[in-house]
Amino acid sequence: MFSLARQHNWLIFSIINPALKQRLKKYAKGKLIDIGCGTKPYKDMVKPYVEVHTGVDHQDSLHDKSDMDIIGNAYSIPLESCSYDTVLCTDVLEHLEEPFLAISEALRVLKPGGYAIYTVPFFWHLHEEPRDFYRYTKFGLNYLFKKSNFEIIEISALSGFSVTFAQELVYFLCRFRRGGWINPLWWIIPIFSQFVQMLAFIFNKFEKTEMFSCEYIIVARKPLVEQ
Repeated sequence: MFSLARQHNWLIFSIINPALKQRLKKYAKGKLIDIGCGTKPYKDMVKPYVEVHTGVDHQDSLHDKSDMDIIGNAYSIPLESCSYDTVLCTDVLEHLEEPFLAISEALRVLKPGGYAIYTVPFFWHLHEEPRDFYRYTKFGLNYLFKKSNFEIIEISALSGFSVTFAQELVYFLCRFRRGGWINPLWWIIPIFSQFVQMLAFIFNKFEKTEMFSCEYIIVARKPLVEQ
C-alpha cells in the first residue's frame, strides 16, 4: 500500500496518486527537487521518469528525516539557480506562511523550460497544526503562479462533492475510535468507513463538481526566457 494511505484515507490517495503519476510521466525528467518531501512518499512513483530525486524539508519537520537529502526551507533552498529540471511539491503550500515566496524560490532553482507539479487542498480539515495556514481556489493559484512568473499549463480539480464529503466524514468519525478494542466504535467505524469510501470512489466517476473539490493539481512551466 502507498506509504501515506491507511484504511481511513485510501479514498483521497486513490484520486491524487493517478493524477500525479499521469503528470509525472508527461512532464518530469532529469533532476527532480521534492520540496517539503517529508518521508518521500512518491519516490517509487517518480523513479521511472527522473535521474535524481532530491528531497528537501525543514529542520522542524514532524516527519522522519531519514529520507531528506537537504535540510532547508521552501523560501531558501541551498541549491544553485537553474539547477533542476522538475519541481514536485505535494500538499505543502497550505503549511507555508508566505506561499508566493516559496513558489518564487521554486522558480529560481528550476531550469528554463522546466516544469513544476503541485497539489494543494481546497476543502480539507485542519492538520499539522499550528502550521496550517491556507486553502486555495483555482483563482488564487492562478494569481500566485503567474505573479511568480510561471506559465500555467493546467489547474485541475481532482474530485467532486462525493469524495470530499465521504473522506471528511471518515476523518470525523475516526475521532470516536478512542479507547481501543473495548470501545464498540473501534470495530464499527472502520467497516463503515470502507463502505463510505467505496461508494464515493464509484460516485466520483460520474460526479465531479469542481466547486466542492478537496484538492487541486497544478502544472506550471518556467519560461525559456526570463521575463
